[in-house]
Amino acid sequence: MSFSRDVALDLVKSKIKLLTDFLDVYIKIANVHTVDFYTKDIWNEFVAVPPETVISSVFCQQGGSTREGKGDSVWDQSQKLNNVAAYMGITRDHSLPNLGVCTPLDDLQQELWGDKQKEMFLKTSTFMNTKKSHEVEVMSEIVACFAKYCNIQQVIDIGSGKGYLSSYLSMQYGLNVYGIDSSTTNTIGANERNRKLERYWKVYQRQTKPLTQDSKPEHPKEKQMNNVENFTEIREQVGHIGEQERITEPHSGHVQSLVQTPVSTTSVDSEIHEKSNVETSVEIVGSDEFYGSENIFLELLSTDAVEVSSQVRQRKCLDEKEKERRKTTSLEAKAKRIKEANLYSPITLHVTSTTELHDITSDIKDSVIVGLHTCGDLASNTLRIFITKPELKAVCSVGCCYHLLSEEFELSDHSQECCQGQWGFPMSQYLRSSAWHCGRNARMSACLPFERVTFGHGLPLESLFYRAVLQVIIKEHFGNGKTSDAVQQTKVKHVGKIYFKSSSFVEYTRKATEKLGMDSSKMSDSLIQGYYDRYMPRMKELEAFNLLKVALAPCIEGLILLDRLCYLKEQENVAWSALVQLFDPVKSPRCYAVIGVKK
Repeated sequence: MSFSRDVALDLVKSKIKLLTDFLDVYIKIANVHTVDFYTKDIWNEFVAVPPETVISSVFCQQGGSTREGKGDSVWDQSQKLNNVAAYMGITRDHSLPNLGVCTPLDDLQQELWGDKQKEMFLKTSTFMNTKKSHEVEVMSEIVACFAKYCNIQQVIDIGSGKGYLSSYLSMQYGLNVYGIDSSTTNTIGANERNRKLERYWKVYQRQTKPLTQDSKPEHPKEKQMNNVENFTEIREQVGHIGEQERITEPHSGHVQSLVQTPVSTTSVDSEIHEKSNVETSVEIVGSDEFYGSENIFLELLSTDAVEVSSQVRQRKCLDEKEKERRKTTSLEAKAKRIKEANLYSPITLHVTSTTELHDITSDIKDSVIVGLHTCGDLASNTLRIFITKPELKAVCSVGCCYHLLSEEFELSDHSQECCQGQWGFPMSQYLRSSAWHCGRNARMSACLPFERVTFGHGLPLESLFYRAVLQVIIKEHFGNGKTSDAVQQTKVKHVGKIYFKSSSFVEYTRKATEKLGMDSSKMSDSLIQGYYDRYMPRMKELEAFNLLKVALAPCIEGLILLDRLCYLKEQENVAWSALVQLFDPVKSPRCYAVIGVKK
């Protein structure tokens, strides 16, 4: 491997040391639980300036051009934060873009592809929402680059969800993709998307249908209108899936059904199939531009999106024996074509660090293993599987949901159990040797979208405010005025998304206490509303403190990702590894990929 930019292991270790020294001082801000904000008077404990000062300072430095306060002290004598400009400057200096360890995406693409122009015949915006479209286009190109570099045709997509990345790698780049997800719901959703793609392909078939002697050519304007109507209808139906799944799609890394289920390979759409006999079909004859050697749309559609055409129906009566012979021949040809085609195969399987590749397919070949926004430990396990399986030649992993990571040295009484001794964090021997830990609240803070917040998207402030005030009510009415077991228990039990189902704070409180097993019937509506009114003037404190946590998010995320990069660089069988920003962080906050190639 001879990429011009290969970050040395010693440099990665030095940056990890820089981050851990920094976070030893500042991570206390990230580890504050929003639930305790008013019950423990967090603002007055940590901050010595008005909340308006914090808010204005954070947003005025969003572009990174203001360096006021750099090198100045952040804390006053009582160890409260009193210099927000200095705080913003030092957090920015310790974020990934300023640590000098990331490999630029443009440089990597130039190394792999050169000046070759990518030919796209399938636009992702047709089949998925804007965020997913951006992610899939960029990541699929990088994966295809490494597949070509390693002379590989097979990809294993871990935590594939509804198959956005998998299906696009198959269709656009002709790769044989196995999409693995622990959720049966996601696998079913992947098949549903393929059914929609089948309809989209049928429109192409109609457009390239040859004229018969009895048919009349369409007027150019009439043909254009028909094409627009057909494509508009199908594209809308296919495109709606992305928006529907954006609302209902569960995280791909969550452990759900662990039973492997078969994947349906056929579907019937009464609106599409012609009313002719089953033997009737149309030979596809298109222009070289559409159906030439470079455009293999039919070949690349997933299993249940492909309907293989047979020869043009002959206009003569066939006896039963001849019909049966042709049917058998057609089935054999179809089976052979499916076997030889590049397909996307969704599979339901729970993946751990010890998962064997033959559990995925018996026909395993040299492969690239990938994961787009794999949750918690699944991202770590993807890297471990890559290291231990000789068939896997390259990896491209974009993780998310850091709060779901199992942490080896976490001090919390409620720390997660790891799976078979393989902890999600830390991974590298270097960081493990120092027994360093973040804590769940800090890892939760690492998920905060810094660029989105500072560029005007804001935080879900009112829902956070509701939860913090609710904790005051729980403490004063169910904890006898002190931190009791009942109050502590509310941190273990999750209130969930009750806020979105509540029209007022009173309704929110009733639903939340009921879910937590508490009886709020003796509390009047006016009493509950009184708590809301009492703390409403202090809402800006909550907003400002969360902005301080948001500023720390890139630093904590950077440590988690550098630990994964360090893990790859510690392995003897890895020739090259890098940390690359793939996505626009405003569109996709979890935008960094850990990439590795074996010797």
